[in-house]
Amino acid sequence: MATLDECRVALDKLAEQFGELDQETRAKHVVERRLSCRITDLDVIFYGRIHREGLDPFTETAPADGRPAEVRIRILSDDLLSLVDGELDMARAILGGRVKIDASLGDLLRLRKLL
Repeated sequence: MATLDECRVALDKLAEQFGELDQETRAKHVVERRLSCRITDLDVIFYGRIHREGLDPFTETAPADGRPAEVRIRILSDDLLSLVDGELDMARAILGGRVKIDASLGDLLRLRKLL
């Protein structure tokens, strides 16, 4: 099981990777959404926001506006690290039940283009 600090680092790395996407891809597939990432084995939830300019850093506090996240991800700590490091394929992780994403169909289709 990965530590809480390792998960924080992985989420920061994910935000950096998202920042490396070209502007055209972001303009085509990104709409502003609040995200939550629940690390189930550590029982902690990180919150972030995705938008055309990038992916804001994740925090452990609830969203500032108090509204729930439109995209909710549930994942084990080790799987989070593997996904961010490119060792685990997102589609296979979802199909295998290792990652669960609660979002609208439109958001799922957009995310598929980004991951």
